[in-house]
Amino acid sequence: MSRDLIREHLLYLQVEKGLAGNSVESYRRDLARLKAYAESRGREPQALDKVELTQFVMSLTREGLSPRSVSRMISSVRGFYRYLLLDGHLKSDPTSDLMSPQAGQKLPRFLTQEEVERLIEAPDTTTPAGVRDRAMIELLYATGLRVSELTGLTTSSVDIDRGLLVCTGKGSKQRSIPVGRSAIAWLQRYEAARRALLAGRDSQRLFVGHMGRTLTRQSFWAALKKHAERAGLRRVSPHMLRHSFATHLLEHGADTRSVQAMLGHSDLATTQIYTHVTGERLRSVYEKFHPRAKQNEKGKTESGE
Repeated sequence: MSRDLIREHLLYLQVEKGLAGNSVESYRRDLARLKAYAESRGREPQALDKVELTQFVMSLTREGLSPRSVSRMISSVRGFYRYLLLDGHLKSDPTSDLMSPQAGQKLPRFLTQEEVERLIEAPDTTTPAGVRDRAMIELLYATGLRVSELTGLTTSSVDIDRGLLVCTGKGSKQRSIPVGRSAIAWLQRYEAARRALLAGRDSQRLFVGHMGRTLTRQSFWAALKKHAERAGLRRVSPHMLRHSFATHLLEHGADTRSVQAMLGHSDLATTQIYTHVTGERLRSVYEKFHPRAKQNEKGKTESGE
């Protein structure tokens, strides 16, 4: 019979650390939730790795827990794994990179992978505008772009052959982002649709409206809302796809530093991290963890699965 390490940890908090009964009870509730999550995966809590713990935190967010509650839960979980480390049950701490939301911070809303698939497939791709919208939604989810970055792309922003996109973000800072095969396939299909939308006119913008008109953030938002309703989704915004991009990468095991670099976050810590993450590392992380990176325009992987 395996040892009940959570029970041993709680006893340690009560006897060795002298925590009050209410505090120990709070830890017990938090760790009971961790144990239930581990059991749902057929695992013991002490056997969970970094990826699984990140997914556990994501599940708390999806259940609607407040940032304060999630932070408290992470604190309880960290304490448990540090105890396991000190007591010789683990050789490394899998919670070292778990991030806590700041108190008062609104947690981002994101779509599930199934909801993203429904949204991506909603546009009517028998029309040039539908093909354009499909390509834009694919690209938005594939790269985590801000909507202003998406609508500001030019025809030279995407290197189809290399599968890379260069965009100008906040503070006029440029960054390169890998683009998955599914999005690339739809960008290639969009080339003919773009010519039809231009109707003989010229434009440097990658995404254009009828008769080559400039496609604004507002017009894309309106189109996205229409497609979301068609997919049976409510309150979908372009930024929600950016959150979904980051969330799904993390859920599939990508490291936080690479995701922050691809998102182009401008805080000092993220900028310092970005300078140490090479383009090859970003491509490696993207190919390994993004759920649509290896799919073609029909939603199949290169192996045909």
